[in-house]
Amino acid sequence: MKKNIILFFVILLGFVLQTTLFQALNLGGISPNILIIITASYGFMFDKKYGMVVGFICGLLMDIFYGDVLGFYALIYLYIGAANGAFHSIFYQEDIKLPLLLILASDFVYSFTCYVLLYLLRHRFHFIFYLRNIILPEMVYTIFVTVFLYPFILLLNRSIDDTERGEHKVVKKD
Repeated sequence: MKKNIILFFVILLGFVLQTTLFQALNLGGISPNILIIITASYGFMFDKKYGMVVGFICGLLMDIFYGDVLGFYALIYLYIGAANGAFHSIFYQEDIKLPLLLILASDFVYSFTCYVLLYLLRHRFHFIFYLRNIILPEMVYTIFVTVFLYPFILLLNRSIDDTERGEHKVVKKD
């Protein structure tokens, strides 16, 4: 139960940071995708179902506040959470290479999907422009932020797990 409450606040804080602080700190109109970092991290740290739930909540927040159609971002984030959850079995907490790679791929998939569904289907065929000016800079900025944010998420989840394990220990009386 504690884990879910803390997760709710992590998602809420990530959304607030993404939509306020990092919008003010944008570089050339590009800001990092904090919700992708959270969705991917919780997906591969826990499992597919957990990643799907986190992704759905993150996407739903984006839909409610910034989307034109309710469910568009929720579905994209849900699939990204599920895809990252598939890597749960090979996830090692000490190794940061896999999380960085998965978050990089997740951000690319998110941006590419948005391009296809929001621009390409409207006959805007400027993919190279979109790739060079939006997708790649956002991926770089997101990975830069991930290097600092991911250890915090990992530490938070480790401390929650340690606390839960400590509460479940049975003390034997002599």
